[in-house]
Amino acid sequence: MESEIVIRKMKCEDLDRVMEVEKKSFTSPWSKLMFFDELQNPRAHYFVAEISGNIVAYAGLSTIIDEGHITNIAVHPLYRRMKIGSKLMETIIEMARKSKLRGLTLEVRVGNTAAISMYKRFGFKIEGLRKNYYSDNQEDAFIMWYYLDT
Repeated sequence: MESEIVIRKMKCEDLDRVMEVEKKSFTSPWSKLMFFDELQNPRAHYFVAEISGNIVAYAGLSTIIDEGHITNIAVHPLYRRMKIGSKLMETIIEMARKSKLRGLTLEVRVGNTAAISMYKRFGFKIEGLRKNYYSDNQEDAFIMWYYLDT
């Protein structure tokens, strides 16, 4: 029996569990304080994905005028390939449309083929490259954009 995935706004009380997902997902994880600060920012929108009340993923969007920057998206390794990342992307794109944003951008490691494939399925296109973007191993990042119909 498949458990229902619930997407909701992130709250400060979620940060301990969010940090577990963050640390299992990234070699250079954000700090709890960074997430706390983002949750205080009126231009930032963060969501969590829950299964049976357990936070298994999250995503963040920061807005500037008419553009959105997807700051991060992470799914706990035990819950990957279950379309949870896709549900979070749908939520972010829906919020962008309601907010009348012109486009969404993000950076992704050039070696993260699973994420790149998902972003392309949503209509994101590679529009640039940031050389040596990631401090942990100097990996390059693709800059991807998705333009919303206005």
